Amino acid sequence: MTDIFDFEPRVDDYAVMGNPIKHSKSPQIHSLFAEQTKQLINYTAIQVDTGGFKQAVGNFVANKGKGLNITVPFKEEAWALVDERSERAERAGALNTIKIKDGKLFGDNTDGIGLVNDLKNNHNITIKNKRILLMGAGGASRGVLAPLLSESPKEIVIVNRTASKATILAEHFNDLGCVTACGYDNLAQGVLNGELFDIVINATAASLQGELPPLPDKLVTQQGCCYDMMYGSQTPFMQWGARQTINTITDGLGMLVEQAAESFYIWREVRPDTKPVLELLRKQLVT
Repeated sequence: MTDIFDFEPRVDDYAVMGNPIKHSKSPQIHSLFAEQTKQLINYTAIQVDTGGFKQAVGNFVANKGKGLNITVPFKEEAWALVDERSERAERAGALNTIKIKDGKLFGDNTDGIGLVNDLKNNHNITIKNKRILLMGAGGASRGVLAPLLSESPKEIVIVNRTASKATILAEHFNDLGCVTACGYDNLAQGVLNGELFDIVINATAASLQGELPPLPDKLVTQQGCCYDMMYGSQTPFMQWGARQTINTITDGLGMLVEQAAESFYIWREVRPDTKPVLELLRKQLVT
């Protein structure tokens, strides 16, 4: 006779959706978080064909899934699909996290807080009263501007090859703090005028193509930080930073782990310890 209390505890389903998705580290990261915090979850990676995102999300909801991470190229489509958004997702115009409850979809964007937490907690970088150069005016920049501005930097300058795009983005966020825009040609004149930056963040796709945006030398203070959102190798931007003899040069692996931790907290209301997970992933990259 089976005891009425003899039952298997429920394992909640989560996933990351994108295209391509095979390279994603999210399943490993969230599995480590779950093991650490004793949470019963199953996390998988789902490749979604172009045009099939809405159907894929609908199928996941129908199968009682509890939450999703969204990556390229579906972040903007996800933003339009959800029933409710956080303020930071609303501002970003894109999201990377969906919480599913009672059939309703709540969307959030944890990229910015992931970047901020990595800078502050893993690299001891103070953002308050610092001059920040943010390279790129696309979705990656949109996702991090509000969280960066909440830390009260002295100024954020958005630089983009098409300066008009940077100007539009700056105007969208300048109610939150001092945000200005320029083209790359303006940076050299700024160096001549002594207008140096404390933090330079590469939010462009240049590193994926092995390219370096046209940055002038002596742009960053020697105590400053060069931060590439890409991860996995010494990118051309990081190599440029090394030639400038800058204090801190890093890739975006910590941002990846920290944004995942914020997603995990939104879903499970438990905050994992990111340091051991980040250390493990870093060892895997260098071996």
